[in-house]
Amino acid sequence: RATVNGYHDHNFLTIHQRLTDHLGEVAPMGQARQRMHRVRAGRVVLATGAHERPLVYAGNDVPGNMLADAVSTYVRRYGVAPGQKLVLSTNNDYAYRVVLDWLDAGLQVVAVADARSNPRGSWVEEARRRGVRVLTGSAVVEARGSKRVTGARICAIDLAKHKVSSPGEMLDCDLIASSGGYSPVVHLASHLGGRPLWREDILAFVPGEGFQKRYCAGAVNGVFGLGDSLADGFEAGAKAAAEAGFKAVAGSLPKAEKRIEEAAVALFQVPHDKGTARAPKQFVDQQNDVTAAGIELATREGFESVEHVKRYTALGFGTDQGKLGNINGLAIAARSLGISIAEMGTTMFRPNYTPVTFGAIAGRHCGELFEPKRYTAMHKWHLENGAEFEDVGQWKRPWYFPKNGEDMHAAVARECLAVRNAVGILDASTLGKIDIQGPDAREFLNRVYTNAWTKLDVGKARYGLMCKEDGMVFDDGVTACLADNHFVMTTTTGGAARVMEWLEIYHQTEWPELKVYFTSVTDHWATMTLSGPNSRKLLAEVTDIDLDKDAFPFMSWKEGKVGGVPARVFRISFTGELSYEVNVQANYALGVWEKIIAAGQKHGLTPYGTETMHVLRAEKGFIIIGQDTDGSVTPDDLGMGWCVGRTKPFSWIGWRGMNREDCLKENRKQLIGLKPLDPNKVLPEGAQLVFDPKQPVPMTMVGHVTSSYMSAAMGYSFAMALVRGGLSRIGERVFAPLADGSVIEAEIVSPVFYDPKGDRQNV
Repeated sequence: RATVNGYHDHNFLTIHQRLTDHLGEVAPMGQARQRMHRVRAGRVVLATGAHERPLVYAGNDVPGNMLADAVSTYVRRYGVAPGQKLVLSTNNDYAYRVVLDWLDAGLQVVAVADARSNPRGSWVEEARRRGVRVLTGSAVVEARGSKRVTGARICAIDLAKHKVSSPGEMLDCDLIASSGGYSPVVHLASHLGGRPLWREDILAFVPGEGFQKRYCAGAVNGVFGLGDSLADGFEAGAKAAAEAGFKAVAGSLPKAEKRIEEAAVALFQVPHDKGTARAPKQFVDQQNDVTAAGIELATREGFESVEHVKRYTALGFGTDQGKLGNINGLAIAARSLGISIAEMGTTMFRPNYTPVTFGAIAGRHCGELFEPKRYTAMHKWHLENGAEFEDVGQWKRPWYFPKNGEDMHAAVARECLAVRNAVGILDASTLGKIDIQGPDAREFLNRVYTNAWTKLDVGKARYGLMCKEDGMVFDDGVTACLADNHFVMTTTTGGAARVMEWLEIYHQTEWPELKVYFTSVTDHWATMTLSGPNSRKLLAEVTDIDLDKDAFPFMSWKEGKVGGVPARVFRISFTGELSYEVNVQANYALGVWEKIIAAGQKHGLTPYGTETMHVLRAEKGFIIIGQDTDGSVTPDDLGMGWCVGRTKPFSWIGWRGMNREDCLKENRKQLIGLKPLDPNKVLPEGAQLVFDPKQPVPMTMVGHVTSSYMSAAMGYSFAMALVRGGLSRIGERVFAPLADGSVIEAEIVSPVFYDPKGDRQNV
């Protein structure tokens, strides 16, 4: 129950083993359902066999049309008869095996339609001796029936002219078996880029040049006879073993009976007297409903490359990877274009050979192995000082620092008051940081941010929003100008990789003419944020930078030394307090952090975590992407129209989407503040909001709570929410019906609760 699903460079193979799938949908306790083996082989022998090809004829999708081999398998392996009266349509000797199996089971063979003019192979003659009617130079042109096969129309065909050459006859049957020959399973051999080669003698593709140390044996090599396959396999195995360092072992091959066999004739699509486009549908890829008419249409539309035909029709797109339909489809396209199948070529096959579950791929790579934990440079200090952590974008971020048995609420209240009244320090190293350089860096920023960046001076920083094409906000952050052609962009912690990928996609696919380069430097820089009224006094003790408010104004940055280490210091604030973000090379960060901690004792320095950061920023009405946004809000919905450059000469990403009719409606959900009438009740985050609490269920939901906290600095609970038409409803009431039957009433207010004029951050 294992399949080699991928053959990779340097003879590396992946093997998908289905351990307990046959026992039920759920594996027995203590057992795994599936396992992925990773094998590095010295030599590889590909003995992958061949698939029988169906014939393409009208009505071949009606239930009761089967491959000849499939019918034999039902009869011989499972003792099941898929019908009572069989008709076989074939172009080769091997398909006659189903006729003999059918007769051995005591069932009726109505007739065999053989496209060859005078077949005389051993199995053909045995079928004749047993009374089977063999119609030569003929094929099943059309299957009749609706919910199952009821008959088969057999006509004489002219292979050279691809025409029906007789009126034919209708035979009563309930099962049609077809066989158009065999296609070697070249998929694994093609995984490494080797192009399959067409062999006219066997009417099939075989593996091309091997780039690895491998051999092919048996049917995949175009060797179909049993005796010949055994000899081919023995030779390949002996060579591979010897080259892998094993001693040669003498052996003898089993004897195989020789049969008289006649070559197959080329028949991939059976002609119809009405022509392909007018005949009943002739299916080539039954998984994707690709028809012969569809393939011919593709070539008439000008799609001549095999890869283009594949994408026009979806031929071979399904999970079977073209195992049944590809050769027939290529042959139809080649005939339509007037070229040979060899000239047409085949599509490339890729892993996986058969579908593989994500569970098997992940396998042992679960937990820390599948999703690595990321630590900041100060993680050791956080552990030693009792931090509780939360996972943010794989990072372990300090959540809060409990003292003397404090629960989270008590610790967060203490940390919030410390920042508002003295000074706090936050490890903000996890923020995404992208170094952007190049002569077109400013132009690129103009196109990806909603606001203008052309005139940002060196030494200054600016807050910006990014929107997707639909005009919806998807990330934000501060970007600083380090030089005329050099910027450093910060992103949300969880969005760093997403933003980096987004920038690269737009540069490579939409604006490749812009000379701009991106480098992720998130891990290179550690960030320590000092916030609070005493932050300037504290930082002055460990830096040589002039921190005077006129020399170092809000939204600017300077270089200097902090704790004796070269640093970039940004004066920006996510708390609404006087704040400085100290960035140093990550290897030196712990030492700088400890020096700041030591110097901060007399200033009331308190370390704080992400939960306190959330409360502080919410008091100021600052958003968190992914919490106060959900992919359905524009900058205007957030009340951040001030951050939109409406007169920029270039339509930035999202401008058109933001100006769609639906995005300009007045009754959209908009970000507002909520002040519960009971100051001690905290609205649950995610709570649905209504205007009429007495409305019977289902109530009309008008929004939901995005952020909600108890404020130690203000002395009451507060929340932020998205409410329909919220910006025009300031002063009105809204209600939150809860699951326990209670209702919390709140007033709609401005989302900026604390220091609305921003005096504290500008001191």
